[in-house]
Amino acid sequence: AAITGYEAVVKLLLDTGKVNADAKDGATRIALHIAAENGQEGVVKLLLDTGKVDPDPKDKNGQTALYMAIEKGHKAVIKLLLDT
Repeated sequence: AAITGYEAVVKLLLDTGKVNADAKDGATRIALHIAAENGQEGVVKLLLDTGKVDPDPKDKNGQTALYMAIEKGHKAVIKLLLDT
């Protein structure tokens, strides 16, 4: 859902309270990394608004969600992350 920008699905999952939004994949990325890398502004906002997501996580390569957004040129996501 973070990759494709399915905000309604992300919101539903977050609202259950049973989802760890900071859960890491095999590359030690969390949903915030994935959403930021793919320019999913709405998903990034939903994740940050929970107050439970680390806004500056690093993956196994030391890359942050902000770095990924900058690398891909996702200006709206960059702004959200900088304002957090």
